[in-house]
Amino acid sequence: MKANPGGVIDPGNVYGRDQLIAQLWGRLEQQSVLMNAERRIGKTSVLRKMAHDGASGWFPTMIDVEKFHSAEEFARGVFDQVQTYLGKWKKAANLARDLYEQHDFGGIRRTGAPRPWKALLTAAIHDLATQMHEQRLVFLWDELPYMIDHIRQADGGRAALEVLDTLRSLRQEHPGIRMVFSGSIGLHHVLEGARDGKISSEPVNDMYAVEVPPLDIEDAIRLAGDLIQGEGLGVKDLRGSAEVVVKEADGFPFYIHHIVAGLKRKQRAAEPDQIRMVVQDHLVDANDPWDLGHYRSRIPIYYPKGNNAQIASLILDALATDQEPRSVADLQAAINASSAVLEDRSELVRILRLMERDHYLLRQTDGRIQFRFPLIRRWWALDRGL
Repeated sequence: MKANPGGVIDPGNVYGRDQLIAQLWGRLEQQSVLMNAERRIGKTSVLRKMAHDGASGWFPTMIDVEKFHSAEEFARGVFDQVQTYLGKWKKAANLARDLYEQHDFGGIRRTGAPRPWKALLTAAIHDLATQMHEQRLVFLWDELPYMIDHIRQADGGRAALEVLDTLRSLRQEHPGIRMVFSGSIGLHHVLEGARDGKISSEPVNDMYAVEVPPLDIEDAIRLAGDLIQGEGLGVKDLRGSAEVVVKEADGFPFYIHHIVAGLKRKQRAAEPDQIRMVVQDHLVDANDPWDLGHYRSRIPIYYPKGNNAQIASLILDALATDQEPRSVADLQAAINASSAVLEDRSELVRILRLMERDHYLLRQTDGRIQFRFPLIRRWWALDRGL
């Protein structure tokens, strides 16, 4: 197998996710799933493998919904996919088709009156659901939080929440339907922005939350070893070198692919010192080929209120310079030693909890806190010149 950093991974080359996928299919027997994961950890590959391999009794259909920027675009996208399936099966279900033609969804809107996207979305899912006689229908929607945020910006917070409320209503109306919402941006941030403190809505509290972890150590080692061999890199101890790649990459498939690709590009052997040198080069590369700057640039977006973004950055500064976990009291003292005074301990605890949900931090059983991923801690310290 060749290294393919950032590319589409063939479902047959998705390593170490069989147990997770089996757990997801088991959970879908009971309820829909909200799948959250840090970016670059392989959640899209999990969805593609689910869509490709399926499971007995299920009909999975997958869409990357990040491309939709309005409620109407989303409804039309679902309608188009439903029509594709119905046409392939040579089955007719005309409720959505009639609405589509009646309101000219395929044409240019010439008046200010909005077209009934909710009716089209509801009818399209109804049409597909009624054709599922021996199988159950599951929608796999990747990067849904991005789509909801796009809709919030284009149509307003109420419309964004209305999309989610409509999908919840459809789950209740059609008990045989399941949905998987996947995203690398936390849906909790998008919901907070859409509500704007004025709207009360809990549109996903009937869904089961699942987090996609990095690869287990043995699966990650197998992936790294196969890539090293597939790229024909010189290596004395294949397993030993693969272990170094996995440790440097924190078990992220994306970074494993990148490290091996970097060795190949630089024509270096897959030896421990060369592996570490490639990683160090990537961490300080001004072009940021791993897009690690995202961890910095998203902070003002995730924590926009008051000086919360500054507080979050100071927390990461304090943790980046010390590999040992720090207590809440230690972090508050570090913040107060800077120009940002935070006297309210409860506000600090709230920010820390959010940063845990956003995969920045990990809380130990004794309550002390550290960076969730050592690779990101290393990059943060270098990027901030600490």
